[in-house]
Amino acid sequence: MASAGYEALEGGNLKGGALSKEMRHGHGRTAHNMSSSSLRKKSDLTLVSKVRCGLLRSLLTNLQEIFLGTKLFVLFPAVPLAIAAHYFKFGRAWVFALSLLGLTPLAERVSFLTEQIAYYTGPTVGGLLNATCGNATELIIAIFALYGGKIEVVKCSLVGSILSNLLLVLGTSLLCGGLANLRKEQSFDRKQADVNSGLLMLGALCHMLPLMFRHAISSGELTVTTVSTLELSRACSIVMLLAYIAYLFFQLKTHRQLFESQEQEDDDNDDVTSEDEPVIGLPSALAWLLGMTIVIAVLSEYVVGTIEAASESWGISVSFISIILLPIVGNAAEHAGAIIFAFKNKLDITLGVSLGSATQVSMFVVPLSVIVAWIMGIQMDLDFKLLETGSLLLAILVTAFTLQDGTSHYLKGFVLLLCYIVIGACFFVLKTPPNQTNDINLGVLTTKSGVTEA
Repeated sequence: MASAGYEALEGGNLKGGALSKEMRHGHGRTAHNMSSSSLRKKSDLTLVSKVRCGLLRSLLTNLQEIFLGTKLFVLFPAVPLAIAAHYFKFGRAWVFALSLLGLTPLAERVSFLTEQIAYYTGPTVGGLLNATCGNATELIIAIFALYGGKIEVVKCSLVGSILSNLLLVLGTSLLCGGLANLRKEQSFDRKQADVNSGLLMLGALCHMLPLMFRHAISSGELTVTTVSTLELSRACSIVMLLAYIAYLFFQLKTHRQLFESQEQEDDDNDDVTSEDEPVIGLPSALAWLLGMTIVIAVLSEYVVGTIEAASESWGISVSFISIILLPIVGNAAEHAGAIIFAFKNKLDITLGVSLGSATQVSMFVVPLSVIVAWIMGIQMDLDFKLLETGSLLLAILVTAFTLQDGTSHYLKGFVLLLCYIVIGACFFVLKTPPNQTNDINLGVLTTKSGVTEA
């Protein structure tokens, strides 16, 4: 990391001492940013500083900070390998696997770049950037899947992302944190957890209404059922987006202290990288963020286009890949950060990551996907089928009950983790015939006699 008195770097980089104390400390690091920062490492700019050409020195500094400033740098070769596998017609399963691996460090770098931009824009704009880019991978994958007409992949991946954050990430964090701090009292601020739990329950209600509405209508009104369910889903999506906007105002303006209180508890005397000043200039950060987004879009297109081939090659259902594998790999960076902070008995940050990401997907990415599909002329609704919706509702309820007393121990985490394993086993044995997938999505199942039933 560049020191405070580092010499001026051309091409949009820093000038030593140019940033005020307010800018350096008022960027409002969220739990998501702090989790990702646990996987970063300080860059040694000694050799770079000896380069005489200012433009070249600036370029080398950016490259070193971007590609070597994370502990996940070993996964960056998967990005060019995935592109090469696509163009040289390697096995489609290889393209899928390499693309997933390549998305892992890219997602962490997007979080890093949004935090860099927040130094210059202030905490409010920085928080908005984090709110929109925090789950950029899921959103981009969803858009490409919608464009390819793979509504089932969109729904399963989004439900899987919520389940992964609530059960896998939080469960593993509480389990590891409890075992590592057996002799310490583990507590956290319930206020933030209550806010996220309430929003998640609202999201679950919006998912359940189209499902219950479809099953409440008799088979004689089938056409009306399909159209009405779609309209209800779009109305619920608008309500969810309004709730998310209110949540952002609550988080960034009126009750910011609830979401930033954990920052003062972080001593930054450990191996977690603390950034009191940006290491990349604003123009450079914006350019790198745009470039990273384009690369994520390319790899997301590869993932969506090869998911069926990977399913056939590995003998695993598309539902299992979408619900289990995609969320685990896509969010591996922040998941690892949440576990690291749980080891250090900083559960407020862990909860901020897991519950915050689940809320972001449920109340922002899911309804936005429905609205985008509406604009694209695709009939995507919030009816995620009985099994997926039931698993989502139960996961939210189990998580809410687990966090209700404001304390934690390893058994709570173990129970959450077991819930995730059971749900994963359920979707592992689930084999939905390909010719029935689209019909089930529309709430219609065609029988052998040609009679349609709700």
